[in-house]
Amino acid sequence: MTGRRRWSTEEILDTAAELLRTGDVESFSVRRLAQVLGTDSSSLYRHFRSKTELLRAVADRVLAAALEGHRAEGDWKQRITALALRVRGAFGQQPQLATVWGRYASGGVGSRRVLEEVLQALRASGLPDEEIPARYHRLAVLLAALVASEAGIAAGTAREHEQGMEHFRVAVLGADPEQFPALAHFARDIRPLGAERDAAFEEILAAHLAGIEAAIPRA
Repeated sequence: MTGRRRWSTEEILDTAAELLRTGDVESFSVRRLAQVLGTDSSSLYRHFRSKTELLRAVADRVLAAALEGHRAEGDWKQRITALALRVRGAFGQQPQLATVWGRYASGGVGSRRVLEEVLQALRASGLPDEEIPARYHRLAVLLAALVASEAGIAAGTAREHEQGMEHFRVAVLGADPEQFPALAHFARDIRPLGAERDAAFEEILAAHLAGIEAAIPRA
């Protein structure tokens, strides 16, 4: 009688990522993952001590993949923008995993590479060292929020999208001008959350970087 197959850490992460792509974090469990792999939960706990540790590792792989082949080029703003677009693109292809990244901080290689690149870029900007950690934190919060927001939209089904658009039209175009005068005035120009996401992402990021630039001491 042959024993059960021993799965490698990479194979476990591949399967976990696929389950998360086709489901969500709430329905994901180590038991379900073990069933798909044809093994028992205890064998997976030899690789990861908890579900949280496993999810962190999955999110970190997305970050590591986003930085494959990446080279730091341009000035500090161009470096941060290029990195942000890579991270956005990576999670855009796997939107269900964006919530994992936002919820579970990762200390893996991918996360460290992102940290290192952003911190190096901020140092190159001319900011005093004592201001860089706080600036990094605000930038990280902004990027995580933008990526998670886009992923939430992208992860929905076509039916959910259409329902959302109908609710938007009712809420905006059907607003009572006496009760909501400003909304009624701008109704035909207000766009739904998912519209022109590329431009919105880059404009918001550029505005944030401009704020950092304005804080750089001048000689």
